[in-house]
Amino acid sequence: MEIIVSTDPPEAHSNILSQGIIDYNESAVPDLESVDDEVRFFVLARTGTGSVVGGIRASCYWNTLHIELLWLSEECRGTGIGKQLLDSAENYAAEHHCEKALVETTSWQAKPFYEKNGYQLLATLPDRPKGHASHYLAKNLTIGMP
Repeated sequence: MEIIVSTDPPEAHSNILSQGIIDYNESAVPDLESVDDEVRFFVLARTGTGSVVGGIRASCYWNTLHIELLWLSEECRGTGIGKQLLDSAENYAAEHHCEKALVETTSWQAKPFYEKNGYQLLATLPDRPKGHASHYLAKNLTIGMP
């Protein structure tokens, strides 16, 4: 058996890995949402001239909103725009049948912001990155549900 570490494997090898886990997951949970159903989306805050001053990059899959990043320009922080972006992402996700939201943030970023907006801390990984911590938070989305 040869073990290889690569930062640029042939696409065919990458595809074998991806299809292998897809096949395994489908055999373990036959009614699992297909990875083809993943919806990637952005929520942007723009000025009247069209300049982007903040936004969220996210995806919806396995009934979960995955917030990959949220960024606001310095002048927009503390103005309520972050909450508007988050609300918009959560509403979009709920419309796409997401029932949960997940986010990872670090100790110098937005943990208090997410907690203020209903996210609960699931776990903290200390010393990631070194001298700091990574926080994992989740929220149940009940938007538009009785």
